[in-house]
Amino acid sequence: MITLILGRKGSGKTKRLIDMCNEAMAQSKGNVVFIEKDNTLTYSLKHSVRLVAADEYAIRGFDSFYGLIAGMCAGNNDITDIFVDSTLKIGGDVEGLLVFVEKLKVLSDKANTNIVMSVSADPSEIPAKIAELATEI
Repeated sequence: MITLILGRKGSGKTKRLIDMCNEAMAQSKGNVVFIEKDNTLTYSLKHSVRLVAADEYAIRGFDSFYGLIAGMCAGNNDITDIFVDSTLKIGGDVEGLLVFVEKLKVLSDKANTNIVMSVSADPSEIPAKIAELATEI
């Protein structure tokens, strides 16, 4: 399942994502991953959450971003949840988001992994095809 958390900068998306991640970790019987652009959230997450800084792996653009997530799922069948902060800062612009999300939907179903991403955008700015996946803050 894919979920997008939408809102403008400073609207509380990251705080909500952290809370959701920590709650998922408490309930998960597998592994929980949190992907962010850099390592700023190290002390906000439970120690058992796997924190990945996209910058450390030179992830730029939705193609390499998808490769990172697909590789994680391929290498670890026990990942139950993946949380992504600053999706557009890592992946690119809103136009590329549609293809990225469509590919992630297929991956999420195949790997049986929930993926929650924060997107700094107004709901009117995202493609209508993925609007049903969005929750606004």
